[in-house]
Amino acid sequence: MVTTIVSAKTILIAHRDADVRDRFAAALADARHAYVLVDSVAAAEVALEDPAVPMNLILLDLSLDEDGVALVQRLRKRRGQTVPVVVFAGSLASASLVPALSAMSVGYVNEHASTAQILPALAPHLFPDNFNRRASARVPLGVPVTYQAGPTIVGAVTLDVGRGGLAIRTMNPLPKGTALQVRFRLPGATTEIDISARIAWSSRKTGMGVQYEKVSSNDQRMIDAFVDAHT
Repeated sequence: MVTTIVSAKTILIAHRDADVRDRFAAALADARHAYVLVDSVAAAEVALEDPAVPMNLILLDLSLDEDGVALVQRLRKRRGQTVPVVVFAGSLASASLVPALSAMSVGYVNEHASTAQILPALAPHLFPDNFNRRASARVPLGVPVTYQAGPTIVGAVTLDVGRGGLAIRTMNPLPKGTALQVRFRLPGATTEIDISARIAWSSRKTGMGVQYEKVSSNDQRMIDAFVDAHT
């Protein structure tokens, strides 16, 4: 179905699970975005071929097809190669798919994100110009992250990740200079990255920026490889 509300962006949500589709649709509707909900490749292709419906972003469950990379290519061909595609991270069958997806500038989002976390996770993909202000390369990425400052552990979602830091979406950012421990998992990885860091900037409108201070050589290699593959 297609919502009838007027909005700046229209997003195709292609996922086999109705609960996931409905949760993402609710978050988009709250922000007055439009959406198209489909549960199959055939329905996605039909939606993308409709010239009357604009399409600004595709949220894609790779498990809808046996060949996830070919699926991304096929859907983009239906609409044009420039339409951004964000993959539901849990549908990534193997980390071996990451290089091919990276070559197509595919993003990732956590399908288990709460309604409140969804829009911040999608913002870098819907409004990329607002997130390209840094000299160092940053990759838009919405995955779960936990951070601990003192005895308090908080869960949130990332906005982007870079070689030397990441951005976290939160309505309760920590003060600049606060030391914290950060844990998150990159798409396709089997282990979490665990970093000692410090708050570099803080904004109640956006969240907070985290600067790495102590990173293991293995974690840094994982981050560098991920950023290199997506930039």
